[in-house]
Amino acid sequence: MAHEPLSQEELLLEGFLALDTPEGCRAEFIEGDIVVTPPPDGDHEDCISTLMMQVVEKSSTIMDFSGHKGLKLERGGRCPKNHVIPDGTWAPREGRLFRGAEPWMPAEGVAMVAEVTSTRPERDRDAKRHCYALADIPLYLLVDRERGSVTLFSEPGHDDYQQVVTMPFGKEIELPEPFSMTLETTDLA
Repeated sequence: MAHEPLSQEELLLEGFLALDTPEGCRAEFIEGDIVVTPPPDGDHEDCISTLMMQVVEKSSTIMDFSGHKGLKLERGGRCPKNHVIPDGTWAPREGRLFRGAEPWMPAEGVAMVAEVTSTRPERDRDAKRHCYALADIPLYLLVDRERGSVTLFSEPGHDDYQQVVTMPFGKEIELPEPFSMTLETTDLA
């Protein structure tokens, strides 16, 4: 029985899923590109830790947190079959979304993802933002170390977020439901 040949994107995805990524590095498949990034620096990880602790302490809903959880985003459009690893992923504890999840889990049930910019900030600012919006992830929090700001993207629609709020480091930013909290950004600088 003859099989149809794989498309270039399917071949790339197969190759991506078979990668043996060096220890500490992470590989993602974003808009048809295989992206391998080195381990993050200490300031990057400090930002993620600061975000995680604030959500635990202040959120009106108990949240589960996963750092570097693989998400499979298969929505089509400009971001078909993407496999991304946000720096932080939050989901309401009641659903226990991460328990028993495959290495690349669907995004359904994720309340918020966060990225902290590092070597290629344009990927976090643009490509990943569109992918998260297409996957209907309600909130995307971008800590942009190069620009000294925090941006909250909300209300996903089409291939982008419809609401955008940017605050410089040192100013507070409000996270809506299910978090219902004020995020302090001073310690992110």
